[in-house]
Amino acid sequence: MLTFTELGLSPNLLKGIEDLEFKKPTPIQEKIIPIIFSSENDIIGLAQTGTGKTAAYGLPIIQNIDFEDNSVQALILSPTRELCMQIAGDMVKYSKHIKGFEVVAVYGGASIENQIRALKKGAHVIVATPGRMLDLIKRRAAKIDKIRTVVLDEADEMLNMGFREDLDSILETTPKAKRTFLFSATMPEEVARISKNYMQNATTVTIGTQNSGAENVKHIYYQVHARNRYLVLKRIADYNPDIYGIVFCRTRMETKEVADKLIKDGYNADALHGDLSQSQRDHVMKRFRERTLQMLVATDVAARGIDVSDISHVINYNLPDDLDVYTHRSGRTGRADKSGISISIVNYREKSKIPSIEKAIKKKMERQPVPNGNEICQRQLFKMIDKMEKVEVDELQIAPFMDVVNKKLEWLSKEDVIKHFVSLEFNRFLEYYKNAPDLNEKDSDKYDDGGGRGRSDRGDRRSRSDRGGRSERNDRGERGERGERSGRENRSDSYNRSDRGERTDRGDRQDRGERTERRRPEKGGYVRFFINVGKKDKLLPKNIIGLVNDYAKDRDINIGEIDMKDSFSFFEVGEKHAEKVLSSFKDGNYKGRKIVVEQAEAVGSSKKKKVRTKRGK
Repeated sequence: MLTFTELGLSPNLLKGIEDLEFKKPTPIQEKIIPIIFSSENDIIGLAQTGTGKTAAYGLPIIQNIDFEDNSVQALILSPTRELCMQIAGDMVKYSKHIKGFEVVAVYGGASIENQIRALKKGAHVIVATPGRMLDLIKRRAAKIDKIRTVVLDEADEMLNMGFREDLDSILETTPKAKRTFLFSATMPEEVARISKNYMQNATTVTIGTQNSGAENVKHIYYQVHARNRYLVLKRIADYNPDIYGIVFCRTRMETKEVADKLIKDGYNADALHGDLSQSQRDHVMKRFRERTLQMLVATDVAARGIDVSDISHVINYNLPDDLDVYTHRSGRTGRADKSGISISIVNYREKSKIPSIEKAIKKKMERQPVPNGNEICQRQLFKMIDKMEKVEVDELQIAPFMDVVNKKLEWLSKEDVIKHFVSLEFNRFLEYYKNAPDLNEKDSDKYDDGGGRGRSDRGDRRSRSDRGGRSERNDRGERGERGERSGRENRSDSYNRSDRGERTDRGDRQDRGERTERRRPEKGGYVRFFINVGKKDKLLPKNIIGLVNDYAKDRDINIGEIDMKDSFSFFEVGEKHAEKVLSSFKDGNYKGRKIVVEQAEAVGSSKKKKVRTKRGK
């Protein structure tokens, strides 16, 4: 293991590192810094976030700055405003003892005029998001024709967020005689294309196993009925009283609903999603970084670029369809040699994804039973006792009150005082989890489609509903509406229906746009709809499901068969929701194109269907 001194860093940089209390280089720093100093090669760094890659490229860039040249010498591109600001802030900290070094961060959501003024004052390094950087280049406010180094940080995330064309336009503007450093947690085809088109003689450095999860992250899952997801999430939070984690949901709507319920039920949580303004997002992130929030409920897109250390848990409210997304999610915990836990709440339809995830992360996902009431109460009790033991006692402050306190409690024995104390703080948990049901889905249970239609429910629907809601007792006034009825809680669970038409055990039909099906309920029919977008519009079954949920604003809609064509598609919804769906798409659009949704009535044989349409008003 090399020291920072042995890596060849200058004395002033070493002072900055010492101020930051960096003890020893991380593996990626130990490997990449010497390569930057000893060769002219481009570099591909494959490593999870949180491995110290900013210092790996940032320290050598600062050391190699020519302070007699006032032009921009390095450009660092990152996917989000938050990461952009963090990288720039880190560069400032590293260069604390180096006079004259200037770094400017430019990103969307802030005044471009202020950023232009900052660039005019001079910058050796620009840290930018691709969209804002391209805007500044087009305005001729950012001159990068003389840069010596380009860094693509979290390249896979930038491409996932749709920055391909922006990156191509920016990289084509840069001089050929430059070095390019590309850092990515995964190496999908688009990242490989970037490296092939814009890099030469690249040295690849891989930390850990490519595309695998962090070594010190434990992966577990609870297999439950979809309608019980929210109840299970609450149990996870109660079983881990010191939780500091991110809850990942599929959609903005689901994120809002889950966060609202957690807040209403007395949990320390908030939401992060695309509907927030930048100031709202900054406020939420400030609270999360300061640990004012214990749980941040977020979509994958909204969470990109978040770099918060010491996250203890990542919770997958739904399993993602993309294996790389699971890797990114779980990589947000277990950083900097600390341990972390990735928990997935899995229903019957999703469990077929487990083997693929295990193969991708090269680890077993351990199936565990959902904590029961007694286990949770025990955890909470011991947490409370530990807190009491460690509380600081200020004898001078409490002395004037102790005579009265002792007199009021003199009729109680020591054991009784402890019992009263425990009961005072603990009764709400004991009452809430009294007779709490078993939320685990048994292997013998049949699939659950998210509406509580698993076959094991037949003939017992009323009693199961009672067990899933009423026994999670209402505790209003203590932890909010923590025991609210399962019928209302089901709404936040219903998006597991996105698995319909996307089941992994049917191969990869979704990506080919082929017909996908789901098992029909035994009662009630389906209505078939025509929609004027299809595979040519890069539409997938999950996009149709998202459109129906977003426009109808009803998460309980049953979505049936989805049939993808080149320029149009068909989808089915439950009969009772047909009129609502038809009317909700009146002013709909998809990627700027007006959506036309019509009811399609099939006539004739099943092999050769004629379709007549009834246009919604």
